[in-house]
Amino acid sequence: MLRILKSYPDKVCRELSLDAAEPGAWIDLVSPSRDEIEAVSRVTRAPADFLAAALDPEETSRIEVDEGHILVVLNVAKAEWNYKFDALPMGIVLTTEYIVTVCLEQTDILPLSASSLGGFSTYKRTRFLFQVLFRAATMFLKYLGLIDRRSSAIESNLRRSMKNEELFELLDLVKSLTYFTSALRSNRSVVDKLIRLCANSQMHEIVKVREEDEELLEDVKIEYDQAYEMVQMSSNILSSMMDAFASIISNNLNIVMKFLASVTIILAIPTVVASFWGMNVFVPFSGHPLGFWGVTFIAVLLTVGAAYFLWKKHMF
Repeated sequence: MLRILKSYPDKVCRELSLDAAEPGAWIDLVSPSRDEIEAVSRVTRAPADFLAAALDPEETSRIEVDEGHILVVLNVAKAEWNYKFDALPMGIVLTTEYIVTVCLEQTDILPLSASSLGGFSTYKRTRFLFQVLFRAATMFLKYLGLIDRRSSAIESNLRRSMKNEELFELLDLVKSLTYFTSALRSNRSVVDKLIRLCANSQMHEIVKVREEDEELLEDVKIEYDQAYEMVQMSSNILSSMMDAFASIISNNLNIVMKFLASVTIILAIPTVVASFWGMNVFVPFSGHPLGFWGVTFIAVLLTVGAAYFLWKKHMF
């Protein structure tokens, strides 16, 4: 999918066609075809490999500069079904006249239409880039909040009953946090490199940093640092929770096995007594009229004694 939006200083936003693309426009590519990439490359004069860099799902965050064009690849958070989260790469290409974004899927980070551009100004390419980075960081924080609330709900359910479904959900959350940790670590490196790049006077023709942009870039760095610290803390908490519940499950299993062993011992005593008096040899009370009740009394007495002994040993 290809769309081109441009905002003007008078706060008017228009959607343009590729043939009518104007300098200062934003070109958004979502899972583009090879023809769309080549067409955008001709219009913007950006290298085709820059535009296709983010189409690799395993692409890591990085910055690359080539002949006056800047490629910024960052990992953005995405939500899947049933509280599963992942990260996918997004490419942002800055040229002297255009800004191009490329992603395999539509995300909530970018405006969806000309009416939703809001505070985005397409002709302020550097600020547009910083705003995308900032919204990507806030999206991580949003999903981290969802993960935290969901993990609290799972913990409450697990305290009442141990079910495999809750444990599997907890495992999915741990996996999501692992993806987030890797994405945020590489994104922080991109922000640090971008800060150094903005300080390079030779890049001011492409990266024009205004005073308010410097403040925004500093906010971006703070947001990513906060998101990284939060994901590290959440990951440690969930890992500890998994270990704790694994120990609880093991302990519960030991309690059950101990109880069953105690019950087996208690039930075995009457069986042993009855086996002794059931042998085809001479046994005490064999000729006594109350022999049956005497043997029953002995079996009950031994059973009660064994049960009392096991109870005192906290076997059940």
